[in-house]
Amino acid sequence: MRLSSFLAVIRPALPLILGLSLGCSLSLLMVSWTQGDADEACGDELGTGGLLHSGHVRDHQDGRDGDGNEDFQPRIVPYHKDPNKPHKKVLRTRYIHTELGIRERLLVGILSSRATLSTLGVAVNKTVAHRFHRTFFFTGLRSAKAPHGMTVVAHGDDRPVWLMYETIRHLHQHYGNEYDWFYLAQDDTYTQAERVMELVNHLSAGQDLYMGRAEEFIGGEERARYCHGGYGYLLSRSLLARLQPHLDTCRNDILSVRPDEWLGRCIIDYLSLSCVEKHQEMTYRYFELQKNVDPEREDGAQFKNAFTVHPVSEPALMYRLHKRYNQIELDWTYAQIQQLQVQINNISELTPEGKAGATWPIGINPPFRPKTRFEVINWEYFTEEHIYSCADSSPKCELRGADRADVNSVLETAVSRLNERYQPQLRFRKRRLLNGYRHFDPTRGMEYVLDLALEAFTQKGHSQVIAKRVSLLKPLSAVEIIPMPYVTEATRVQVILPVTTHDQDFVGNFLDMYVMNALDTHDNALLTFLFVYDPFDAQRVSQTDVFAGVKAMIGEVEKRYGDVKIPWISVKTEVPSQVKLMDIISKKHPVDTLFFLANVWTEVNADFLNRCRMNAISSWQVFFPIHFQEYSPALINRDQQPSAASFFASETLHDGHFDRHVFEEACFYNADYMAARTKMAADILDNDEMLENMDVYEIFVRYSGLHVFRAVEPALVQKYFHRECNPRFSEDIYHRCVLSNLEGLASRSHLAMALFEQEQANST
Repeated sequence: MRLSSFLAVIRPALPLILGLSLGCSLSLLMVSWTQGDADEACGDELGTGGLLHSGHVRDHQDGRDGDGNEDFQPRIVPYHKDPNKPHKKVLRTRYIHTELGIRERLLVGILSSRATLSTLGVAVNKTVAHRFHRTFFFTGLRSAKAPHGMTVVAHGDDRPVWLMYETIRHLHQHYGNEYDWFYLAQDDTYTQAERVMELVNHLSAGQDLYMGRAEEFIGGEERARYCHGGYGYLLSRSLLARLQPHLDTCRNDILSVRPDEWLGRCIIDYLSLSCVEKHQEMTYRYFELQKNVDPEREDGAQFKNAFTVHPVSEPALMYRLHKRYNQIELDWTYAQIQQLQVQINNISELTPEGKAGATWPIGINPPFRPKTRFEVINWEYFTEEHIYSCADSSPKCELRGADRADVNSVLETAVSRLNERYQPQLRFRKRRLLNGYRHFDPTRGMEYVLDLALEAFTQKGHSQVIAKRVSLLKPLSAVEIIPMPYVTEATRVQVILPVTTHDQDFVGNFLDMYVMNALDTHDNALLTFLFVYDPFDAQRVSQTDVFAGVKAMIGEVEKRYGDVKIPWISVKTEVPSQVKLMDIISKKHPVDTLFFLANVWTEVNADFLNRCRMNAISSWQVFFPIHFQEYSPALINRDQQPSAASFFASETLHDGHFDRHVFEEACFYNADYMAARTKMAADILDNDEMLENMDVYEIFVRYSGLHVFRAVEPALVQKYFHRECNPRFSEDIYHRCVLSNLEGLASRSHLAMALFEQEQANST
C-alpha cells in the first residue's frame, strides 16, 4: 500500500484516537495499536459524552464485521511489562527509512556495449542520467578507459542474452531491497526522465508489473507479448524477486538472439505475465523515430507525449531530441503558469479585497510589509554606469562585474518583453536608462523599477522617443538543499602562528588569549609557533636569538600547564611567503590535520574554533574568515588617550569594520592543501617566484576544486595595528595590504571629524 493510501485510511480514525486518549487518561507514549472490538467502557463513555457520534462508530463496526472493509476501529491498550520475562534489548536501524521499509522509487539501467559506451552511452549520461536517482550502464567487456562521471558495470561477456541475464541478476542481488521499480533501456533510446518518473509515482509498487511497448513473438501465434527493449520497459520489485529463482533455468532452456524477447519469454513461462502498455489508467507512450527526421519539425501529439524515442542513431541526434523535449516542457510549463494566473485572478474577485488582493505578479508572494521603520527594505539607485549604494559606504561607485551584468540583463529583458507585448503595432528600441531602482525582497525575490527612454516605431515607419516606467521581478525559485558531509565539533584544531621579528612584541597578548580561551577551558586545540628568521638574524642566533623572549614566554606557559607542550619550528628566509611557510608545516603533520592559520593579532576563542571545525570540511570545503578589525584608537578616541592595558583588554566590539582585504587567517585540512600543491607543482617547475607571488587563498581557488567559503566572522576580533607591507610580494598582495592599512584607520565620519578639527585648529 502506498504511503498516501495509508494516510487516507488512518485519517478518519484520528479523532477517535484523540478521544480515547482523553477519556481513558492514557499516555500516547505508552500504548500499542491492536485491531479488535471497540466495546469497552471507555468507548461507551466517550460515545455518550458527545465526543463521538454513535452512528459513526456503528458504521465502522458494521463495515469491519460484515462486508470485509479494510478499515478498522483502532483500540488503545495500556502497555504492561511482564516482570517474569527477561529484558530484551531492541536493536534499531541506523536510518528511519530502513525501519519503515521506505525505498527509492526508480533505478535505471542502460544496456550498452564496448563500441557505443563512449558515444551513445555518454549522450544518455549527459541528457537524462542526472535526472534519475541512480543510473547504471551495463556492458559486456569494459573499455580501456571508462567515460568520466558514469557508473559502468562490466559483466565480462558481450553476448546480448548473457548481458541481459547478468543485468537482471545484478539488479536483484544488489538493489532488490532498495528500489520499488527498475527501468531498463538501450543506449540508442532517448528517455523523457520526468515523464517516466511521473508514471512510476502513479503506480503501486506492491504488484507484479511488466510494462513497455508490447511486441508479438516471432510467429505471432501466442497472445502473450514481450516488451521491446528499444523503447524501454518497467519491472516492479516484486516481479524481479519472483523471477530471480528462474533465471538460471531460463538461461539454459530459452534460446533467443534478442535479449528483450528472451526476458519476455522467461517472464511469461514462469510468472505467466505478459507485457502491457496500459495499467491503472496509466499508458506507456513511445515514439518510433524514422530515418532522416528533424526533431525540431516533429509536432504530432504522439511525439510530444512520448516517454521514450527509438531508434537514436548518433549522439548529435540524442542532444537534438533533448533540446526539443526541453522546449516542449518549457512551453507547457509557461502555459500552465498562465492558466493558473487566470484562475487566481478570477478567484480573487471573491476575496474581501477583491481584485486588488491579487498582487503583481499573480501567483508570487505579495511584497514584504514592514511593521516598523527598522524593517524597511532600502532601494538601490543605479544608472547604466554607476550604482549609488556601495559596499564600502561610498555614495557612488562604478558598475562592474556581476552588478553590471545584472543591470544589462534586466534592460535587455525589459525591452524584449515590451516588444512581445506591443508588436506588431509598435516596436521599441532602448535609447538610455533614465533611472533604475532595485532591492531584494526575501519573500519574493529581486525587484526592479526602470525608467526607460525608448524609441518607438510604428508599422508605417514613424518613430518617436517616449519615456516609460516598467517593473520587473526575478522571483525566488525552488530552494535547493545542498548535501554536506558530516562534521563534528570534536575535531582537534592545530593552530599555526608564524612570527617575524616585527611581530614578536604582540606575541604576549596572543599567548594570554590562547591560555585563557583554550588551555583553561581544555579546548581540543594545539599551538605551534613558526619563527621566521631573516638571513642576518639566523647567522647570529647562537650569540643573540631575536626570539629568545618569545621562547621564554612559551617555557613559562609549559611550566604552568605541565601536560602542555608548545612546539616551535625555526625557518630562515628573506621573503616569508605564506605558501613556503605552509609547505614546511604541512610536511611535519599528518594528512588529516585541521589547520587554523593565524597571526599574532588573532584572539583565539572557543566560538571561532567551533566554527573553524564546522566550516572546514575535508575534501569538500576550506574556510577563510573575514575578521573584525578595530579602528585606530588615536582617531576614534581623540579626546582621551587609552592606556596600554585598555588597548588589549576589551570585552565588546569597538568601532571597526570587517577587513575584506586580508586573507591570512584560514581553516583547512592538510590533505586538501597537499592535493592543491600537487596540482600546482607543474606550474612552478620553471618559475619559483610564483610561491612568493601567491598566498594560500589563491592556491585553493586556482588548484583545489573545493568550495572556498569566505564569510564575515564576528567572533574573530583584532585590535588596530599598522601592517608591514612587503614590496617583494606580488603586486596584488602588496596592494591589498596597503588598502587594509588605509581603510583600517577609521570610518569616513571619524576621518571627516578629524579633518574638520584639524582645519579648525589651523584656522585659529
